[in-house]
Amino acid sequence: MSDTSSNRRYSSPLRQSQTQETRERILRATSELLNLNPFGDVSMDEIAKSAGVERRTVFRHFPTREALFDAFWVYINEEMGASTLPSTLSELMHAPLTTFPQFDKNQGIIRASLHTPAGHAMRLRTLAARRKAFEACMGSAPVELDPDKGKIAEALFHLLYSAGAWELLKDYAGMTGKEAGEAVSWAMQTILKAAETAPDDQKNADEHNPKT
Repeated sequence: MSDTSSNRRYSSPLRQSQTQETRERILRATSELLNLNPFGDVSMDEIAKSAGVERRTVFRHFPTREALFDAFWVYINEEMGASTLPSTLSELMHAPLTTFPQFDKNQGIIRASLHTPAGHAMRLRTLAARRKAFEACMGSAPVELDPDKGKIAEALFHLLYSAGAWELLKDYAGMTGKEAGEAVSWAMQTILKAAETAPDDQKNADEHNPKT
């Protein structure tokens, strides 16, 4: 019995390694297909063929198409080092500087996330977490923000720090990812400055709400 137990423990790391390797092959295949055809929807059969595995193997790792694309979005953002859910306002405002140049290197994938049904659905599933992260970032602002202007700033930050903003600046303004990242970061800092509570407004607020 001890021999059987030993063999089971011995083979387990190998199986885990093979499972992880297969999973990554599927994700890499998805990446390659989306880069080649950013405006077309990729099927599970195409992904399986590109990864060199059976269709059932893809479903063994990812039970649904949604599960595959959700995992793929996490995978590709980790590969790019993109901060999709920043934890501080400073991180949020500087994120375009590093993320947008990476979008240039993965144009097909980023455009696919914008223009394919699977990409659109994937983005919708991340909205709640994104809104929560942005709200927390605004709450950590080192300066006092006007409540109404702060909400407007938060909404504009969603617009500016997005793949859509990168694409528009690239296609319409002819900017590189680096230039687009710098422009967006500057715009976000300018908006934040405009959302700060004016000294007179802060004084009036303090007078109406004296500290006890």
